[in-house]
Amino acid sequence: MTARLLVVQHEPDTPAAWLAEWWEAEGLVLDVVRGDLGEPLPPRVEDDGLVVLGGAMGAHDDAEHPWLTHTKALVRDAVERGIPTLGICLGHQLAAVTLGGTSERNPQGRTLGVVPVRLTAAGSEDPLLGGSEGAPAVHYNDDVVTTLPPGAMVLARLPGGMPQALRLGERAWGVQFHPETPPARFEEWLRADSPDGLSPAGRSALDGVVAAEDALRAAWRPFARRFADTVRDAR
Repeated sequence: MTARLLVVQHEPDTPAAWLAEWWEAEGLVLDVVRGDLGEPLPPRVEDDGLVVLGGAMGAHDDAEHPWLTHTKALVRDAVERGIPTLGICLGHQLAAVTLGGTSERNPQGRTLGVVPVRLTAAGSEDPLLGGSEGAPAVHYNDDVVTTLPPGAMVLARLPGGMPQALRLGERAWGVQFHPETPPARFEEWLRADSPDGLSPAGRSALDGVVAAEDALRAAWRPFARRFADTVRDAR
């Protein structure tokens, strides 16, 4: 039987993109649910894995985006049942908050553009992130995880010391970066935030992402394959 992923998407311009392409090439079926469009999320995770994507809202913005509350419940359900789970950017923050941590604005400001992965000792041994030391990773975030949930392990850190990737359970991970995002999508985000023209920092960040495209694909397609293997092995 074909393995299936439940994918929670929060905004029209934050799809699974490259990850969807790679997972479908691995034979996985993606069941994408758009909470922002009012599509109902299932009462519990019935798929073989759960992926929660990024978005401009914050992890505590349930009042403005009510599906976030249900998304958190799905994350808790998946982690408690050992269902492979991956949170990306906002999804990473939602997972951390759901499991007892905190997420806040990064006092050091927005993280933008390509930031290399800097693994911890635990990250070097991790089945999903291991081997990613120094890999380029696309960032576009104002918020970060500031307090770890009980039992979480930091797998990688940003230059300022904030978590870049977390192990949140036996088969649960959160990454602050965007392994799914191609340069064209990154440019759309920049232009949406700066309709009157890119700032020098935005232009520099975009140039860096464009220059790193081949390296990004090379780094994160194996990551997608390893998560697909985890989903299949856990069935």
